[in-house]
Amino acid sequence: MEDATDRIARPWGARVPYGRHETWPARVDTFLAEGVEPEAVQRWVQSASILHSDGDAMDIAVADGRMVGVRGRDVDRVNRGRLGPKDLFGWQANASRDRLTRPLVRRDGQLVETDWDTAMDLVAARSRELLDSRGPGSIGFYTSGQLFLEEYYTLAVLARAGIGTNHLDGNTRLCTSTAAEALKESFGCDGQPGSYDDFDHADVIALFGHNIAETQPVQWMRLLDRLEGADPPRLLCVDPRPTRVAEHAAVHLAPRSGTNVALLNALLHETIRHERIDRDFIDAHTVGFGELAARVADCTPKWAAEICDVPAARIEEAAELVGTAEALVSTVLQGVYQSHQATAAAVQVNNLHLIRGMLGRPGAGLLQMNGQPTAQNTRECGANGDLPGFRNWQNDAHVADLARVWNVEPETIPHFAPPTHAMQIFRYAEQGSLRMLWISGTNPAVSMPELPRIRSILSQERLFTVVQDLYLTETARLADVVLPAATWGEKTGALTNADRTVHLSRKAVEPPGEARPDLDIFLDYARRMDFRDKDGGPLIPWDGPESAFEAWKRCSAGRPCDYTGLSYAKLRDTSGIQWPCDDRAPEGTARLYTDGFGWAHPDVCESYGKDLETGASQEVVEYRSLNPDGRAMLKAAAYLPPHEEPDEEYPFQLTTGRTLYHFHTRTKTGRAPQLNDAAPDVWVEVSAGDAERLGLGEGDLVEVTSRRGSLRGRLRVTGIRTGLLFVPFHYGYWDTAGGSGPSPDTPGRAANETTVTDWDPASKQPLFKTAAAALTLVERGGGRPSPAPTTTASAPVTAGAAPPTSGGPAARTTEREPTEFPHGHEEGAR
Repeated sequence: MEDATDRIARPWGARVPYGRHETWPARVDTFLAEGVEPEAVQRWVQSASILHSDGDAMDIAVADGRMVGVRGRDVDRVNRGRLGPKDLFGWQANASRDRLTRPLVRRDGQLVETDWDTAMDLVAARSRELLDSRGPGSIGFYTSGQLFLEEYYTLAVLARAGIGTNHLDGNTRLCTSTAAEALKESFGCDGQPGSYDDFDHADVIALFGHNIAETQPVQWMRLLDRLEGADPPRLLCVDPRPTRVAEHAAVHLAPRSGTNVALLNALLHETIRHERIDRDFIDAHTVGFGELAARVADCTPKWAAEICDVPAARIEEAAELVGTAEALVSTVLQGVYQSHQATAAAVQVNNLHLIRGMLGRPGAGLLQMNGQPTAQNTRECGANGDLPGFRNWQNDAHVADLARVWNVEPETIPHFAPPTHAMQIFRYAEQGSLRMLWISGTNPAVSMPELPRIRSILSQERLFTVVQDLYLTETARLADVVLPAATWGEKTGALTNADRTVHLSRKAVEPPGEARPDLDIFLDYARRMDFRDKDGGPLIPWDGPESAFEAWKRCSAGRPCDYTGLSYAKLRDTSGIQWPCDDRAPEGTARLYTDGFGWAHPDVCESYGKDLETGASQEVVEYRSLNPDGRAMLKAAAYLPPHEEPDEEYPFQLTTGRTLYHFHTRTKTGRAPQLNDAAPDVWVEVSAGDAERLGLGEGDLVEVTSRRGSLRGRLRVTGIRTGLLFVPFHYGYWDTAGGSGPSPDTPGRAANETTVTDWDPASKQPLFKTAAAALTLVERGGGRPSPAPTTTASAPVTAGAAPPTSGGPAARTTEREPTEFPHGHEEGAR
């Protein structure tokens, strides 16, 4: 068991080395509240994390009816007892004094407390009024990646079959829709091909735009343990920042933002040119190799080097690394998903694995990662712009099957067009065709691009906005009705992580005041709306989480994400099972595609695919002609320049991202003292060369301006590539004087004041990493430190050392504090 008291300063803890093909040894991480001794814990309650997508299993410590700590579950396959800083300390936010405890309604321009009946009657009355006067298209739902499976499924049923609206999406659109789209484009279906266990067997691990050390810190612990064991893996890091991954990488490529397709096409070019491909696998299991080979024939490392601003020799090294691996694992995340040509780039990573035959066996895995804890459930349950159970909205047989499960007529389920994505939902609200928007568990007034526009939309009098959350967030402050929700540890439900592992999170304590589980709120709404099936019975007959889970199992039966072999009892007895779990695989399925790509067949596939350049949906006739037998698809893509390029007025590229110590808009982690102290305020990262050229120094207060807006933050000079600015996107206004946004006394603080309203044509994921920006000095720092941590990719650069414009281990250009204390914990800081 490891003491957690220093896990802010040393976030990945102590090493437990192990060798290739060995089992990752357990290490139990525990943190109890100050003054609570282990013997004072009255019970430990099973759960899993909701502060990242890793699915780390943990137990909640309870004493006298309150949470007093957490510990990792050493029997769980995902984390083997380990917990990251957000897991260890984030639970404290549940007891924050500013939790919402009663519903609020807007009267005379102010939000005032009311009772549940008044609030829910108001929501139901407005719903019925709009259905009668404007139809189902006037109502939309925008949900989260942090609710439970049972809640998403209930929301999908009431929205699609109850209201009959096509306007239902999740904030997973902002972080993981490209993962889903890329998997559908290549394999005809969503679902993670690989498993975290593949990290134990790989000899090369390639991370494309994935700062795993900060986004999935427990899996980084796993890689660190392997790096210190026998036969360690070699790492390829593709990231413009000097991340911890870059520091340990055999090859680090720091490409210019928006050029991922060019880089990946060069890797494919080299792989094919050197015949580092599995011809038998290609012939037996794929279609499209000829077109792919022709597309990348001229994409030489020299060609890509000019576009990406990295040395051609380094691209060749990377190509040799992935092309000669015996067992290759690739991971992909926001550096690809939130950048230009997102789906096209993610698909090229799939192509690399397909032409090398690197799927379906230990160590040969592909992880198109998620950004949120239950993003996979959003996708499976149909709350993110797809039909439940990975059914195809263009396939009438799939719609009829879903109608059978719900006992409604097929025409009840809208399928006349693609389900509406989040960016379009907000556009409909802006234009006025959508008049009611129900937002659950997310904070678009900080997380969406171009925040001045989002605040304007949510402030419209004609838009009736319902917000369901834990706190009075920036979004809740703009709502007409605010519903206080229970959260993790205060309710029971299932959640599925990024590698398809299903956990059960059990209720440990009562929610504060009158706060209710999201499931109870949705069920209450369905009852008030009196939604009925075609026989006159209740459309939603379940009444709690376990009966909702059983209903979902019936919906998932026979689908790729089959849950029929799971139950609450089984999930209580074990600790994490990967779907599909059914009669054929009663203990779950470690890897998909071990014997072909059957879910890509035209009759059963989730999608017929899209044009990667335009996003236009393909029809079944076209799909069937290209892929009649159901094989994996090698989809080629040409590199296209980003839509917004730096110019004289806005000379920098701007990228946004995460830090280890916070999650999304900080509504939870900002209320955990240790996490808040580790990264208390927004900062701006710039390269040493750019800082010297502009006469700027560490701690200076600077303003970042784009064509949309501006923000201010203290400067951190790092080993980031030249010409690029980095701003963490977590910081909003709830803990400032302004409360909901900038004001004369509160300058812009949120990164998304500056980001562009633009999205990938295929996945519809917003592009947070392609804006052009300017950087100006507001005032000198005067010795005041930047609030950026020193333990992470935000570590300060060595004085006088300019960062590279391209690859190279970050350790060559950065110097870290010997004791690695983050901001607020440096010796002498307080």
